[in-house]
Amino acid sequence: MYLYHYFDRNAGAFRNISELNDDDAQKVLENIKLKKPESMCAKRQDSYVADRRHYEDIVRRAFAAKGGRVLRDTPHYMVVEECAWLESWYDEPAFVKIDVGEFDLDTLSFTYGDSHPTFSPKVNDGKEYRRQVYTYDEILHIIEKYGLPQVWNSGGEYGPERYIEVQVWDDSTIAKYK
Repeated sequence: MYLYHYFDRNAGAFRNISELNDDDAQKVLENIKLKKPESMCAKRQDSYVADRRHYEDIVRRAFAAKGGRVLRDTPHYMVVEECAWLESWYDEPAFVKIDVGEFDLDTLSFTYGDSHPTFSPKVNDGKEYRRQVYTYDEILHIIEKYGLPQVWNSGGEYGPERYIEVQVWDDSTIAKYK
């Protein structure tokens, strides 16, 4: 299994808005909305930063409760396998591809779909993977059962899940690719 991190080549890999304070994070989003109004990031709601921090807290707590090793306050974000849709988010798309074997698996949590709709109270379709955080072994069973969202839902017509999000709670492997 490979994990991918998509980014804009001009910005660089593993730049994380969650590492900024609220004011600076909001300024980054406002700057994106001004300079790149057609980009996917510019379409985010005004409460995006607060929502993201809230969902990260949910994921962190749930993962720690399962025995996951949380070595960072905020995760680095990746996805399971290639997802062409994510390339469309950027003017100069690029990606980092890392074999999952390079990571300490106990520092990886997963949501089946982006963590925002996974935990959003607005998404109430009763799917078993809503409001769930998975360990590596657990996500393998979910993938076996449902497949990869980017395969069966590449256009988003069957729901908000377009990829499997990976939250990386350690810097060691990521540092090699920054």
